[in-house]
Amino acid sequence: MKLALRHAFVLAVCAFAIFPILFVVSAAINPLGTLASTELLPTGAGLANFGELMTSDVYPFGRWFFNSVFIALLSSFASLLLSMFAAYAFSRMRFAGRRVGLLALLLIQMFPQFLAIVTIFMIFTRVTELYPAFGFDTVWGLMLLYLGGALGVNTWLMKGFLDTVPKELDEAATVDGATHAQVFWKVIMPLVTPILAVTALLAFITTMSEFLMANVFLRDPESKTLAVGMYGMIAGDRRNENFGMFAAATLLTAIPTVSVFLWLQKYIVSGLTSGAVKG
Repeated sequence: MKLALRHAFVLAVCAFAIFPILFVVSAAINPLGTLASTELLPTGAGLANFGELMTSDVYPFGRWFFNSVFIALLSSFASLLLSMFAAYAFSRMRFAGRRVGLLALLLIQMFPQFLAIVTIFMIFTRVTELYPAFGFDTVWGLMLLYLGGALGVNTWLMKGFLDTVPKELDEAATVDGATHAQVFWKVIMPLVTPILAVTALLAFITTMSEFLMANVFLRDPESKTLAVGMYGMIAGDRRNENFGMFAAATLLTAIPTVSVFLWLQKYIVSGLTSGAVKG
């Protein structure tokens, strides 16, 4: 009886998790493409919504897709690298202001970045006048904005992981004549693969799905990201008529995130199973 109840509970959880996915898939292949006509098993299912999405002149989905992936990859890599440098310094070095700096990073992260939206808007208004390449409606400006919000969290995550790596490894490498750079790249980096993979994945997912800041920062249709552009597809009275295209865009948007997860999964597993010293 207990085994049957467990199986029933597992099946219920699976059905609860799978139903939204099936609903989106059915809406994407529904030829009518409206919210009112959405059904679990649509009649005359096809890929018309995908074709209309790719050829639409009103919604440049391809450009949105490129902008989101480009910003997510570049900002994730840059934040990962800068956070790793900062975490290594906070974990391995002793300098004036170290404790204050760590506490400042922690306190700053307690406040959402959106609270500073007015200040950020004023700053980038001036930046747009002086340096248009890094101002509003540019991927480079939005990337810089994302870097400022991710460094604190990533630094704390990596610093905690670095503290678990024995300092004797650093000392042994230094005795053998290694420089700080060699210790960092050849000794520490291979041992912190798990946290690098996890941090990169979290940064990528966060950037791909971020909406609030991008909606304020990006105003030109060609510069929008997927989150901002897809919101415009179903905003107001367009929710019903564009729901099929929106569902198709949702499925295509999941491809980069799933691909990055599958790519980083092997690094997470290999990093967790590898040791610092093998006898």
